[in-house]
Amino acid sequence: MNPITLTEPGTVLEPSELVLNPDGSVYHLAMRPEQVGDLVFVVGDQDRVNRISDHFEKVEHRTQRREFVAHTGVHHGTHVTALSTGIGTDNIDIVLNELDALVNIDLENRTPRKEHRALRIVRLGTCGALHEDAPVDTRIVSAFGIGMDSVLHYYAAENTDREMRLLQDFLMHTEWPDNLPIPYVAQGDPRLVELLGNGNRIGITVTAGGFYAPQGRQLRLLPSIDGLNDRFGTFEHEGLKALNFEMETSALYGLGGMLGHRVCTMCTVIANRVRKEYSRDHEGAIDRMIGEALERLTA
Repeated sequence: MNPITLTEPGTVLEPSELVLNPDGSVYHLAMRPEQVGDLVFVVGDQDRVNRISDHFEKVEHRTQRREFVAHTGVHHGTHVTALSTGIGTDNIDIVLNELDALVNIDLENRTPRKEHRALRIVRLGTCGALHEDAPVDTRIVSAFGIGMDSVLHYYAAENTDREMRLLQDFLMHTEWPDNLPIPYVAQGDPRLVELLGNGNRIGITVTAGGFYAPQGRQLRLLPSIDGLNDRFGTFEHEGLKALNFEMETSALYGLGGMLGHRVCTMCTVIANRVRKEYSRDHEGAIDRMIGEALERLTA
């Protein structure tokens, strides 16, 4: 996904648009530019930040505001930030824009920089598998995210040809219901997908706008559309299958790509929706994912 246009360097961003704290940090993340590593791991769970930074040789910065916890340090000579986002694409909208502001906007003069700094941003998350042969505790790396939320529709963006082909095939295959928002498609960074996908499953990730009915779950309330998960699970495009559900990747890929960052998602399967199984040791599986990602990205 590409931006149709970007704000020109030299444009002054007003205080209501670029909101800063009294210490000059960005509003929600409460971080300053020097506190951002070149590699950023984003996680939904605040407690997972400690589990990543425990691997660092040293931790240089720690910040916390609301659900946004950040630890920045050094691992194998690489400056790494572990940052919690909370749940959902609405939070990813905040996190990606503020991370980009930290490295590509002169906060003191409130204007975009001429020189662009590209971050590697990798989501380490959890997901539900849409295929029986994707057992719990295994890992899925997302080549594409299909967004069933509406966040990216608010940005001036255009799809690549491959993203558009995937979207058209998805709409046709699922006979997309008229009462649901039109999905969008965004691609992850191919080099990161290949690196993290080695030995793991690579596929298409469906990003839901909620945890219950948007993912086909039924407690007391009924989903408005029956059988959507079956349509997702049988979707295949150019050799890639729709393998899993989660709640952040589509916005991460869309916003990250438009802002010129390298983005990728690796998720541990904690629920197999076809088998109706849930992991008995998902914490151990998540720790193994963290160790693998750190070794591959900081070696």
